[in-house]
Amino acid sequence: MSEKTLTRMDLSEAVFREVGLSRNESAQLVEAVLQHMSDALVQGEQVKISSFGTFSVRDKSARVGRNPKTGDEVPISPRRVLTFRPSHLMRDQVAAGKKK
Repeated sequence: MSEKTLTRMDLSEAVFREVGLSRNESAQLVEAVLQHMSDALVQGEQVKISSFGTFSVRDKSARVGRNPKTGDEVPISPRRVLTFRPSHLMRDQVAAGKKK
């Protein structure tokens, strides 16, 4: 497995190279898209990107967990969690190890 991480800077650089916007405009575009996605998720909306996947927020109820070291029961408070479900196309690409 590669230890490489795709960053915001990498995304804005790709927009700069492929779309032809200035570096500053590319960075602003990436930030605007990510902010729009974040705002939608905070409001409880799903973010669905065709051929990529769906981001959604789930409400998890309170439950009792167990400390694996000691075996003690620990209360886990209710919380909201972010989930990602890849599309079938993305799943197949990752399994095949191919770039699109």
